[in-house]
Amino acid sequence: MVRLIMQEIENPPQDARDDDAYVLDRKDISAILYAVDIDDKAKLSELMDPLHAADIADLLEQISSFERARLIRLYDREFDGDILSELDESIREEVLGVLTPQVLAEAVRDLDSDDVVDLVEDLGTTQQDAILEVLEDSDRAAVEQALSYPEFSAGRLMQREVVMAPEHWNVGDAIDHLRSAPPDDLPDQFYHIVLVDPRLHPIGNVTLGKLMRSPRAVMLTDIMEDVFQVIPVDQDEGDVAYAFNQYHLISAPVVDGEGRLIGLITIDDAMAVLDEEHEEDIMRLAGVGEGSLSDRVIDTTKRRMPWLAVNLVTSIAASMVIAQFEMAITQIVALAVLMPIVASMGGNAGTQSLTVAVRAIATKDLTGANVWRVIRREVLVGLVNGLIFAVVMGLVGIVWFGSPALGYVIAAAMVVNMVVAGFAGTVIPVVLERVGVDPALASGAFVTTVTDIVGFFAFLGLAAMVLL
Repeated sequence: MVRLIMQEIENPPQDARDDDAYVLDRKDISAILYAVDIDDKAKLSELMDPLHAADIADLLEQISSFERARLIRLYDREFDGDILSELDESIREEVLGVLTPQVLAEAVRDLDSDDVVDLVEDLGTTQQDAILEVLEDSDRAAVEQALSYPEFSAGRLMQREVVMAPEHWNVGDAIDHLRSAPPDDLPDQFYHIVLVDPRLHPIGNVTLGKLMRSPRAVMLTDIMEDVFQVIPVDQDEGDVAYAFNQYHLISAPVVDGEGRLIGLITIDDAMAVLDEEHEEDIMRLAGVGEGSLSDRVIDTTKRRMPWLAVNLVTSIAASMVIAQFEMAITQIVALAVLMPIVASMGGNAGTQSLTVAVRAIATKDLTGANVWRVIRREVLVGLVNGLIFAVVMGLVGIVWFGSPALGYVIAAAMVVNMVVAGFAGTVIPVVLERVGVDPALASGAFVTTVTDIVGFFAFLGLAAMVLL
């Protein structure tokens, strides 16, 4: 059996190889680690240089701490700042501790201000100071200013490098400015020119595509984008990501309390936030919280233990319901066989409704205007599914145990629990969101408790009334 599993790992089927198109090849990883083992810096550079920074970050996350330190020391001055940006936060601090001050300085100087902020905001004071010290005065001031804004706000997400133009310029003025500006005054990549009034209030965006294909005499205000969103500096980053996704933005200017332009957010940063929020919701729905595969056992245990404890309490509550019908279960052993089915089906149905509701809340699709329509739909879905599986379980009760009455009881209990599951799976996250509790974090325990208790009570209660 072990040999078969190893063969599958070494020679995965074609479908698996297609799924791993963007995963580092095991042979490449082995070759890189061998180069480290024999201390061959030239070979290591030859293997690492073609890799994207994100792939190098994945490599560092997948190998052991000992191998990681040896690789970084050998790679040395070729270590790029983009690698630090791509690293998982769980090992970023460890990697920074291995880098020499000279290598760290060169790596950080190449990063945009928003990437530097993302790099240092979760570090300790000592490492923050070490990174800030290697920055030029203007860059250090920009990063310190960004760190003064609330965590998870647009101010933390924005970059200070912005290409702007006065509203009275024409296309020729803008092109001449871009061509004559020193390279260090322009970002490496940008998509828009932000038009501003004399008070530095942004009034519109001009795409580089429109700029390059328009005659020089055309005013910039005549070729502004139709869609233009301004982001307040204190806006929550989740709302920023929603705006980018909702309005298909590429970049958006960030303004201070007086509406003056102070920075820019680009789509890559907004989508990174959206991806993090989706991942966070999935992890919280499973009760495992934030974390990564690189975390220590003790840290992972601490995150998971509270929700396992909550689950233990809810399981005891469900067991107390079962205990009320101990006599019925003793007299009719079939009840003990069938009651987990009712609870399990209700739990699965509740989880389905819960997942849809939490996702809709996160994307702002579930609002006060349509909440009752969504609840009604989920209840009706639960009713229809309940009726379908009620027929199936009714037949099981009759054929398996030879008792039509038992079949009727489990069929009725199935309908009741599936309807309640659809209702609870939608209402509970909505109520939690209204009272300020993250529905992704707390809904699962409540929904499971409701479906277990209702399922056991409906099935055993009806059995006690009908069969005894």
